[in-house]
Amino acid sequence: MKKLSQAASKTFQKKVYSHYRRFGRAFPWRVAVTPYRVLVSEIMLQQTQASRVATIFPRFVKQFPTVRSLARASHKKVFLAWQGLGYNRRARYLHLCAQRIVKKHKGIIPRDPTILETFPGIGKATAASICAFAYDMPTVFIETNIRSVFIHEFFPRKKIVSDQQLTSFIAQTLDVKHPSRWYNALMDYGAFLKESYNPSRTSAVYAKQKPFENSLRQARGALMALLLSQKNALSFSRIQKIMGHFSKKFLWQALMALEKEKLIQRRGDSFFV
Repeated sequence: MKKLSQAASKTFQKKVYSHYRRFGRAFPWRVAVTPYRVLVSEIMLQQTQASRVATIFPRFVKQFPTVRSLARASHKKVFLAWQGLGYNRRARYLHLCAQRIVKKHKGIIPRDPTILETFPGIGKATAASICAFAYDMPTVFIETNIRSVFIHEFFPRKKIVSDQQLTSFIAQTLDVKHPSRWYNALMDYGAFLKESYNPSRTSAVYAKQKPFENSLRQARGALMALLLSQKNALSFSRIQKIMGHFSKKFLWQALMALEKEKLIQRRGDSFFV
């Protein structure tokens, strides 16, 4: 593990904060910060661009302003409020998290990352980021923009960089007094870098996203939108007529996957949310 000098760490922090002061982004979850709003935004931001989340987040927290209001909502209402973000399983995970927080934690989002890691849809990185932004805890985590910053600054010529290598630098340069502000600054600098090129392409975990058009993901999203728009269950034959551009086998595969993940329900040959 390479050891950074205190001077090198301070120089790096000054560079990142200088960019943040000039070009820091404004997002709705950075205003009136509460642990609940952080929880919602962090799960929304998984696999989704911040600009897209910024359009959905305000209406979602307006409809469900507290963890208790989200916990008692129906699955269908949560899915409807989630529309436009994709990856609908995250909506279910968020709903299940809210219910667990109310039932087992008296409506208070835990401060302990190891507890949060046991929640549906929350891994180690998301658990640490929730604690950093909700409680200003000096946790260490990595996500796509942070990864880009550290590759750009510390491994510009290396062909393959592991997250383990990056984590050492993240820990050494962390602003332990202001972790929430620091991580916002890092993410904004990373987003800026990716406008011109993507440093993360040399990451060991980098994978080019598969085309969305005619994919199972597209079919799943279209099916969810269709079923959410209906008051009653739709038969498979009716679904086929409406979504005839997808093959019968492909539609059935998508429906079975959605049912398995408990995003939709099945009654005989009909489906509903």
